[in-house]
Amino acid sequence: YRVLKEDCLDLPDKIYIRREIELTEEQLKMYQSMKLVAMAALKGKVVKAPHVLTQLMRLHQITCGHFKSDDGKIQELKNNRIEELMSILEETEGKAIIWANYIYDIERIVAAIKKEYGEDSVVQYYGAIDSDERQKNIERFQDPRSPFRFFVGNPQTGGYGITLTAASTVIYYSNGYDLEKRLQSEDRAHRIGQKKEVEVYYLVAKDTIEEKLC
Repeated sequence: YRVLKEDCLDLPDKIYIRREIELTEEQLKMYQSMKLVAMAALKGKVVKAPHVLTQLMRLHQITCGHFKSDDGKIQELKNNRIEELMSILEETEGKAIIWANYIYDIERIVAAIKKEYGEDSVVQYYGAIDSDERQKNIERFQDPRSPFRFFVGNPQTGGYGITLTAASTVIYYSNGYDLEKRLQSEDRAHRIGQKKEVEVYYLVAKDTIEEKLC
């Protein structure tokens, strides 16, 4: 016998909001090249994708504003994603959860938030963060008296078993291919203790593989 959450809990609604992002000229050139021949080059750096799954991942990375070249180094691409994220945060009252699929993106998001809102405005939650520090970061974020407004992590690590009801805004800077992880990570804010409607934002690059991930 199975009881669904919506059958036994009186929780506020979720509201889904899609924010579209235009690829920059640099991203578009890389994306089209990779899509056509499974290989792209920029400033002397080459990235190949011999297999379909690898190609899908490479295409997704390009929409997020970076790619890993064949020598293992991450190359940044000019993009509009951080600016769109900061625009959403400017519109947001209270606390917000930001999920990103790649550690590189998490680091860039944290740097941008600290620059705009200060060092004590954001906590991080992903595998490379010590487990004790991750727990402290949950407590800091959940504390209503705390200055920490933003929780930045990846669904692979933070999508299960933690409570983040201090926020009623959830933003997917980038999505992954695992639907279960996405649904679970949405529900970190949408669970017992949440009193407000939860707004779930998806950042989506128009006319790209990302439209399949929403």
